[in-house]
Amino acid sequence: MKILAIGNSFSQDATAYLHDLAEAGGAESKIVNLFIPGCSLETHWENVLSGGAAYCRECNGRDTGEMVSLRDSLAEEAWDVVTLQQASHFSGQPETYEPYLAQLVGFVKALAPHAGIYLHETWAYETDSDHGAFPLYHRNQNEMYIRLKDAYSQAAADLGLPLIPSGDVIQALRGTPAFCYAKGGLSLCRDGFHMGWTYGRYAVAAAWYETLFGKDIRCNPFVPCDPQGPAAEEELLTVIRQTVHTFVGGRQDAGETVRI
Repeated sequence: MKILAIGNSFSQDATAYLHDLAEAGGAESKIVNLFIPGCSLETHWENVLSGGAAYCRECNGRDTGEMVSLRDSLAEEAWDVVTLQQASHFSGQPETYEPYLAQLVGFVKALAPHAGIYLHETWAYETDSDHGAFPLYHRNQNEMYIRLKDAYSQAAADLGLPLIPSGDVIQALRGTPAFCYAKGGLSLCRDGFHMGWTYGRYAVAAAWYETLFGKDIRCNPFVPCDPQGPAAEEELLTVIRQTVHTFVGGRQDAGETVRI
């Protein structure tokens, strides 16, 4: 499967382990992530209009050192999936999605007519995040989550796009004792908003894996590894796998997610 993510550092988090998961699950894949830190839908559209090589390109979770344009990247492969997302700071502000998201969808359809277009639902910040946009949500993680969930859900419904529910999965994990940071559990973030190198990135990649590949993450043997951190604990990975499968796999079984 060939997947192109058009995003920012949050899609970088989401795709870091995705190729590794696919390989461990017996699926061939090419995962390309295009990112500009903090890039919004509006800026993506401005880059379409300018045609500039504004994006850092990663392939299969590794930096290629290349700078590329959206047009050239869409023409690179016969993509099976193309993902779009809003910048995290605008994620809970529905007025920031249009007209840019619809314009981007039209652009992708014109250049990659056979690709399934997915909207990647990002996640809320950690409870004590110092991100400059957190005051927009009254520094309340649950408020941010509810608002971004509503905004993404409405945008997806308006344009007929399936969602990759990363934000839902992360919030569900925050409700487990292992990852309830407010009550002494581990934070899934490394800096209050980006996903942690091991468990956070793994959790989001697992959500993408079940959504796009339609495979059961509980059967996947891949174990994430942060070379500069402690080894991943199997007990915590089991919590993530079960939560992802319950949330994503259950929706797929109910026919709520369109798969390629």
